[in-house]
Amino acid sequence: MSTAAASKADDRGLVLYRPFMCRVESVRDLTPSEKLFRFVRVDGQPFGHKPGQFMQVSLLGIGEAPISVSSSPTRGDYLEMGVRNAGTLTNAMHELKPGDTVGLRGPFGTFFDTEGMKGRNLLLISGGCGLAPMRAMIQYVEDCRGDFADVTILYGAKSPDDVLYKDELALWQSSDKFDCRLTVDAVPGGACWDTNVGVITKLIPPLAIAPDKTTAIIVGPPIMYRFVIIELHKKGISDENIVVSLERYMKCGVGKCGHCTIEHLYCCIDGPVFTLDQVAGLRGAI
Repeated sequence: MSTAAASKADDRGLVLYRPFMCRVESVRDLTPSEKLFRFVRVDGQPFGHKPGQFMQVSLLGIGEAPISVSSSPTRGDYLEMGVRNAGTLTNAMHELKPGDTVGLRGPFGTFFDTEGMKGRNLLLISGGCGLAPMRAMIQYVEDCRGDFADVTILYGAKSPDDVLYKDELALWQSSDKFDCRLTVDAVPGGACWDTNVGVITKLIPPLAIAPDKTTAIIVGPPIMYRFVIIELHKKGISDENIVVSLERYMKCGVGKCGHCTIEHLYCCIDGPVFTLDQVAGLRGAI
C-alpha cells in the first residue's frame, strides 16, 4: 500500500472510530417521551448523511448509542434526531440544552435508494418511532418532488398523544405533494382525534396501487412488518419493491462487535435498509 493510500485508510479509520464534536442548536418536545434535537458540527462541515442512515451518539462519561437520522441533507448543514427517552444515554440526552456538545460518529449504514426510486410511485409506511427515520425520506421527497410520481404517506401511532411531528403531519396532509393518511390504535376517553382509528394495515386496502410502478418503504416496530407485508403482497407488490429498515442494537456501527447480525448479514453495514428479497428467508429478520 502506498503512503498516500495508507494515509487515506487511516483517515477513514478516524472517521469510523473517533467522534466529532457537535453543538446542540435546538431542542423541541414532540411527545411527553420524545424530543427533537438539531445538531451542527463544531468544525462547520456537513454531515454527509442520506435518508435511512444512523449515527452513533456519545456523551462523555455516559456512553454511546445508535440513533436514526430524522432530517434530510437537502435541508442544510445540520442534522436532526427524534429521540425517545428509553435508556441511560437517551435519558441524558433529554437533559441537553442548546449550546451543549455531544460526540457523533457516522453516518453509518445503507440508505434509501432515492436515485433508483426516481420516476416511481412511493408508498411510505411508518409506525410509532419509525416516523423519525421516515421523516428524513419525506423531507427529501418534498424537496425533490419532481423526481418522483405519486407519493402516499401512511402513519400509525398507539394514541393521539403518541403521534410524532404533529405540525408536520398536518402540513403533509394539506399539501398537494402527498396523499397523507393517519391512524391511531385507540383513542382514550377525552382525547381529540378526528380521523382513522385502527391498526395501520387498515389504511392499505382502500389504496389504488400500480404494483409494478410502486416502491413501498416500511419503518416501524417489528410486530408491524409482517402484517403490513401481507397487505402489500395482496396489492401485488413484489419483495424487490418492498424496502424495510430493520432495528437491531448496532453497538459499534462498523461490523466488528457482532451485536446486530442477521445470520450472515451485519445490520450496521449491510443495512439497516434492505429490500425484502434480501432478508425474507433469513431467520429473525422480519
